[in-house]
Amino acid sequence: MEHLHYPIDAQDNDQVEVTIDRAANVQLLDSVNYEHYRQGRSFRYEGGYATVTPVRLTVPRAGRWHVVIDHGGGAGRVKASVRHLSGAVA
Repeated sequence: MEHLHYPIDAQDNDQVEVTIDRAANVQLLDSVNYEHYRQGRSFRYEGGYATVTPVRLTVPRAGRWHVVIDHGGGAGRVKASVRHLSGAVA
């Protein structure tokens, strides 16, 4: 599946801010679930289908994370930017 991919190293409660130019799936996955995603297997993620931007996702635990943006198999392309915000943001 065609997708945008942004790997980040994050701490517990960091946030990721994603800005998109059109509605898309915005997902935050750990490394195991990112591999499942790439292989077309079932996977777990934070986030979901976003129609409002920016999207803020909270990292549930420290480690390597993957921000994945796609159209779920639909047509078109999405432009995105991703910012890693350290620490909890109100």
